Amino acid sequence: MIKTKFLGVLMCLLATLPLSVYASHFVNLEGNPDLRSASAFVTSSDGNVIYGKDIDTVRPIASLTKLMTAIVILDSKLDLDEKITVTKADRDLLQLTGSRLEYGASLSRREMILVAIMASENRAASALGRTWPGGMEQFIKSMNSMAAKLGMQNSRFADPAGLSVENVSTARDLMKMVTAANNYDLIREASTTTRISVRPYEKRGPLVYGNTNRLLKNKSWDIELSKTGYIMEAGRCLVMQANIEGEMVSIVLLNSYGKLTPFGDSNRLRKWMLANS
Repeated sequence: MIKTKFLGVLMCLLATLPLSVYASHFVNLEGNPDLRSASAFVTSSDGNVIYGKDIDTVRPIASLTKLMTAIVILDSKLDLDEKITVTKADRDLLQLTGSRLEYGASLSRREMILVAIMASENRAASALGRTWPGGMEQFIKSMNSMAAKLGMQNSRFADPAGLSVENVSTARDLMKMVTAANNYDLIREASTTTRISVRPYEKRGPLVYGNTNRLLKNKSWDIELSKTGYIMEAGRCLVMQANIEGEMVSIVLLNSYGKLTPFGDSNRLRKWMLANS
């Protein structure tokens, strides 16, 4: 009788556990996905390493940096409805990229986060850092303090947009940042919204931004968090958390050459995983 009750309690406890804890689809997979990215790291929700390639090489990470920018802003509990105005100080003097946010453009802090994450808007990210209490220098210190808190031992942040080649990390470290980013509703929303309309100018029409991750429009993918990145020195970068066969999987891809290569690598990974499950 006691044994029967014990088994019943055990079964109830198992039923409350995430599926991946006791029934991961992706263990000891055979073959190789033949990825083009220089570094790649794929893990399941329970921390099981599904695939790894050069995961500890320190590389520039371009706009993946914006995830850390959003984490620091949201963790601070600053007023998300406060208006932030773009100034000349927010222009890109490193990569000389353009922007649809002209000097004088004004959006709420929440909207700045949205367009920085989903559309990789550099001036939005810069404005978020510039308006931090204590200014840009203090914001960058806060980014690096958060990296240390997350255990990102081989990472360094130099600006909030990811324009500097001194924003560096490893695939292993970035997995920690992606995991942390998933705890923020606004980051998940921003990174998976395909289109957004904002009004940064009083006497002009709206600006419509699209997401930089084209896989969000692919019905084969169920993506819950993502961020792309690119500068020449970093190559094409992509991080994602996606539901594959009912299991949450985290993906980090760094230093791909060719605009579509990270998306191709993601599809190759998914195909390889499903073929082995």
